[in-house]
Amino acid sequence: MHIVFLTQIIPYPPDAGPKVKTWHVLRYLADLGYKITLVSFMRPEEEPYLGALREVCTSLHTVPIRRSRINDAGYWALSQLTRRPFLVERDDSRQMRRIIRTIVETEQVDFIHADQLTMAQFALPPQTNGSHRKIERWPALIFDAHNAVWTILDRMVQNMPWFIRPVVALEAHRIKQYEAMIVQQFDHTLAVTEIDHQALKQAVAVQNSSTAAVDQKITVVPIAVNTSLLQPVPRVVDSKNILTLGTLHYPPNADGIRWFLTEVFPQVRQAVPEATLTIVGKNPPQDFLLAASQNPDAIQVTGYAPELEPYIQRAALMVVPVRAGGGMRVRILEAFSRAIPGVTTTIGLEGIDAVPERDVLVKDTEKDFAGAVIRLLREKNLQAQLAANSRTFVETHYDWQVVLGKMDAVYRNIYQSRT
Repeated sequence: MHIVFLTQIIPYPPDAGPKVKTWHVLRYLADLGYKITLVSFMRPEEEPYLGALREVCTSLHTVPIRRSRINDAGYWALSQLTRRPFLVERDDSRQMRRIIRTIVETEQVDFIHADQLTMAQFALPPQTNGSHRKIERWPALIFDAHNAVWTILDRMVQNMPWFIRPVVALEAHRIKQYEAMIVQQFDHTLAVTEIDHQALKQAVAVQNSSTAAVDQKITVVPIAVNTSLLQPVPRVVDSKNILTLGTLHYPPNADGIRWFLTEVFPQVRQAVPEATLTIVGKNPPQDFLLAASQNPDAIQVTGYAPELEPYIQRAALMVVPVRAGGGMRVRILEAFSRAIPGVTTTIGLEGIDAVPERDVLVKDTEKDFAGAVIRLLREKNLQAQLAANSRTFVETHYDWQVVLGKMDAVYRNIYQSRT
């Protein structure tokens, strides 16, 4: 089987949640013998990583992409005219559409796999006009929904200033409509959690469409990690360092860490004065950098770190403070794999079937979250217990070799139905 696989970002190295998910999917499909043609947007700094992808994919096509606030303002204005989501307008590309059409016209393609929402527009059959011959048989379409995106924006509205809320609410509404359309028009959708499955069904129901048929077209395939590669990391005895990490230009990540930094960490310091905080992640906001400069003995902001092990070694625990978001937090699965005890929120643990108090501590209020961190800093036995339990849990439930068989079954069932 031949798959044209569409990605919004070069999925290597696997150093962020979306790239971890996509990289393992690509490797798994390649190991099964699927022929993969990868078509991806590419930023200049991503070019050195193409070699790793060529080892997995049969062929590779890239489309340059650059972002700017000026361009984004233009795309937002355009979205008001077209009534398509801003995210979809921003990532639209004639060059991307042209490459995909050429591949389908010249090769035998069985599937187009759209990885994340904004790539789904390129998988849909093109409108026939005088400059193109009609393609008689368009490939089967797989939508890989890393999140039910509308729910992320819907949650974020609650934590935003009043004057921004109408803008974000409108985008959430348009994305909800768009996701409903994609789920209905694609042959199958892969959701990463049952919560996202239900959210996508809800989007379809809002369009006054029956969800019975749609329900059969959605399969939950959790995000997976490579537990053979991600081994437990020995940590410094009696450490009082708290580690948190994430891609910090992603608003839900920055929002949650900002909440911990400003509301929770001061309570921790009051109870444990020697506690320190390390924030690791690309593109830290200015207020994070300012906080670190004003309190360098307590707060470190590293920016992007190609290797996480040194920071894990120095840490007593990891916090994953999430107040808005969707899908699954790969940060938690990787913390489990590396056997570092953690504290997260109910939203942070969504989609992961870990047991609170056995595998991870889960708290939602500022006071309770701070209390859980203080407890872990003080109780080494609890640290060891959570670390061991979470490692066993992730090995048996979320290793990529365990999880991704469901996806292979989806492909084979659709292929058999079309031949």
